[in-house]
Amino acid sequence: MHRAFALSAVALAYASTALAQSAPAATPPTQPASPPAQTSTAKPAAATPAETSTAKPTQTSSAKPAETSSAKPADAATKATPQVVVLETSLGTIVIKLAEKDAPLTSANFRKLVKSKFYDGTYFHRVIPRFMIQGGDPNTKDADPANDGLGGPGYTVPAEIKLKHVRGAVATARTGDQVNPSKASSGSQFFIDVADQPSLDAGGYTVFGKVIAGMDVVDKIVALGADPSTPHGPAGPNPGKKALIVKATLQPLGKYDKPAAAAAATK
Repeated sequence: MHRAFALSAVALAYASTALAQSAPAATPPTQPASPPAQTSTAKPAAATPAETSTAKPTQTSSAKPAETSSAKPADAATKATPQVVVLETSLGTIVIKLAEKDAPLTSANFRKLVKSKFYDGTYFHRVIPRFMIQGGDPNTKDADPANDGLGGPGYTVPAEIKLKHVRGAVATARTGDQVNPSKASSGSQFFIDVADQPSLDAGGYTVFGKVIAGMDVVDKIVALGADPSTPHGPAGPNPGKKALIVKATLQPLGKYDKPAAAAAATK
């Protein structure tokens, strides 16, 4: 079983100091596996607090390497009718356009999980102001917040590291380089950047989509990380069901981005 997508010891110490003015310090993870974080020069998101973070969305594990996803890239029918992923959350709707060309395997896996209702009833279990919101763990469906960040579908997805971590980028978490030199992605846990993150570009994380509507909702979710009433887990602030993904669905791209849908139809 994969270990939590957690902060490295060095990154966590830095992030805890940065967040101290707005929230209690997080507890260090017991098995840090990621390399020291690289300094970020990202500008703060418009609607997030002023603290900075160099934390990285990593996964630690003492288990044997997981199986690789068998999901295949989008078929002809999907390409003929471009789709987006719509996350209906407790704070509003987030619309994600998948990067089919640059991350076909990761996009196909995400679509497969959405179609199977894998994400319905999960929540964003890690929210760090000026950094990102992280979710996709099936363990968040149970009543035990202590295991949040430890779950997944039991497989990884090959790395497809091409796109940059800009505000609104959707990417996969992964285990640290020591146990994962190929930088393979988590099978289900993902995060949304709330500001540009050049340190993650340098670290190597697969970006497989972009939020095209609902960044105001993402900002509301990440702001929970600065709320003193938000509990802190080993990896950072965990708002629980306040950041619930009620359901995730596939919907036509044209419903949210008509020009892009028309352009895709002519290819």
